[in-house]
Amino acid sequence: MADSAFFCTLSHEGVLAVRGADASKFLQGQLTCNLNYLSDTQASLGARCTQKGRMQSSFRIVLEGDGVLLAMASELLEPQLADLKKYAVFSKSKLTDESAAWVRFGLDHGDAALSSLGLELPADTDSVVRHESLIAIRVSPDRAELWVAADQADLIKSKLSALLSEGTLNHWLLGQIRAGIGQVMPSTRELFIPQMLNLQAVGGVSFKKGCYTGQEIVARMQYLGKLKRRLYRLTLDASELPEPGTSLFSPSHGSSIGEVVLAASAGQNIELLAVLQAEAAEGGDIHLGTLEGPALHLLDLPYQLDRDREIQR
Repeated sequence: MADSAFFCTLSHEGVLAVRGADASKFLQGQLTCNLNYLSDTQASLGARCTQKGRMQSSFRIVLEGDGVLLAMASELLEPQLADLKKYAVFSKSKLTDESAAWVRFGLDHGDAALSSLGLELPADTDSVVRHESLIAIRVSPDRAELWVAADQADLIKSKLSALLSEGTLNHWLLGQIRAGIGQVMPSTRELFIPQMLNLQAVGGVSFKKGCYTGQEIVARMQYLGKLKRRLYRLTLDASELPEPGTSLFSPSHGSSIGEVVLAASAGQNIELLAVLQAEAAEGGDIHLGTLEGPALHLLDLPYQLDRDREIQR
């Protein structure tokens, strides 16, 4: 299913809205991504960090109406809203949970279905196209999100169903894993800095935008530090999905060498993203949960880490 055309409802995420005259100005000092790069035809990944550079949330952000919308794991919405509101007191912006106002669909190889809705989406990742009240976003090659106002969701779903098979959320997450796009989940909140999830490699961190919460730590790691832990893609011969935050081990190390970020079933095995110590990953002897746990094997990511290119964003 993950290699054929399908759609599914992205029920695992909610939508945080920041609206008002100062919405973009306010968020520019809070998020890792550059709000100046957003436009009616361009979205972005991004993160909100603590002062110590640890990610409270990661999200996809898009302009809408008089502000922006951020899609993130549903369980992160309430704590993220509470944190951001502390800094928005003197800003002409309003922060709300708009999850009930939107239904989001993931489409894999679904460009023909988007075209039938009047949405001719470019192939470039993060490109956006709009038609009437619909928003389509390219999230990786051959994969797109369709954002629909809740009162139109049933109609749009019926139109998608006429053209595409309905898949499961697992199928969609497997595509995300194969695209190498990590995500902060409730159990990994404030565990990773952005570079540990390779966020700078997929356009979610700007090193030219100036100050934001946690910027000093993130920039120092990029320019001066040597990243010892980063995101890898792996396969696991097992049937039970490991939860995000599950520890990984190697016999050559006395303690945990990393954590699961996201996992999905892939036929007879499991594919996952995990943050690992680079030294341990290169050794290749990696186990889930304990030193005696199931073995994992490294897979390729669809992009390369390139510090010189990343700092130009």
